[in-house]
Amino acid sequence: MLNIEEPVAGKTAFLKLGFRPFFTAALLFGGVAILLWMGMYFTGWTLPAPSYSAVSWHAHEMVYGFGLAILGGFLLTAAMNWTGVQTIHGWPLLILFLLWLLARVLPFMLGEAGLWLLAVVDIVFNVLLAAAVMHPVAKSRQWKHVGFPLQIGGMAIANIVFYAGLLGGWPQALHLGLYAGFYLVLSLIFTMGRRVIPFFIEKGLGCPFSAKNYHWLDVSSLVLFGLFVISDLYNASSLATAVLAAVLVVLHSIRLVGWYHSGIWQKTLLWTLYLGYAWIVFGFLLKVLTYLFGVSPYLAIHSFAYGGIGLITIGMMARVTLGHTGRSVFDPPAYLLPIFALLLGGGIVRVILPLLNSANYGLWIGLSQLLWAAAFLGLSIFYVPMLIKVRIDGRPG
Repeated sequence: MLNIEEPVAGKTAFLKLGFRPFFTAALLFGGVAILLWMGMYFTGWTLPAPSYSAVSWHAHEMVYGFGLAILGGFLLTAAMNWTGVQTIHGWPLLILFLLWLLARVLPFMLGEAGLWLLAVVDIVFNVLLAAAVMHPVAKSRQWKHVGFPLQIGGMAIANIVFYAGLLGGWPQALHLGLYAGFYLVLSLIFTMGRRVIPFFIEKGLGCPFSAKNYHWLDVSSLVLFGLFVISDLYNASSLATAVLAAVLVVLHSIRLVGWYHSGIWQKTLLWTLYLGYAWIVFGFLLKVLTYLFGVSPYLAIHSFAYGGIGLITIGMMARVTLGHTGRSVFDPPAYLLPIFALLLGGGIVRVILPLLNSANYGLWIGLSQLLWAAAFLGLSIFYVPMLIKVRIDGRPG
């Protein structure tokens, strides 16, 4: 049957697909939240609720605010492509987005007595996002994709644990909820990256190339990562954690070798993803060095988060937005190169320079904060109009 799509009327398509509002939010919040964190870090400015420390807010918002905005935008869009089932749009998407936004604003409005309201709003958003990602999977009965909504649901459970700690019912829960959520984001990055990075490399090089993937590597890397997370949550400084991290360095390095082609360095949308994955591998190496030589554990965390998740997500958002707004992913805008370079430079400043010169640690943190904010807010200048307006080819989506 011939399927003829009707062109979209109007000038805005903000609520047509999940990537539009949530990528917009991630770009803007990714920059603004870091500037707020910079103000807190250097001035001692605090939130209205004394028990909600600036450090906890920063960690929580980068995982459950910034991270879930990107994951939600990607999965609500990709799930429709995978299953052929329409994901939420229009008013349901707006309600979900407003719940996310309200949870980001409430920490600056509520005192100690109001933290329960923040917890309810944020957890409701988590649960509804998991349900929205599950809907197309369940309706199409394509259970091979069920891991994605289950992992988002796992983040909702981890967030409940975090708020149990914040509200005073479980002192260790703050740490457990933050790190469990963070490692679930990393797990989703692994799962999505295994699917899309080699595919993007093969399609984007412009020459014949087959990225090598191994089933034994897929299974063993996920199982060992799960064991690593359990060990790290129980005792981050243990020998078991270091050994598991070392094995993961080897496994993910094999994966990177199998994906490598020299042509990626001429493709902005490819080297960003590749180097982002390499930052994650370096993070596992830093976990080993933390055990052996007492390197700060926060360097490994920021290798995962700043270098790895930061580069991969900004590269994903850049590519997905171009493709889903009718633009070419094979001839991306020239301004992406300096923007991605800012973020790459920021990762070097935040992770590598403290290894070489810890005496200027505060300087490296401040400079890396500025570079992160410049990259995400810089990209938002060009991308937010794309995300709001209809596709340039007139197609729906």
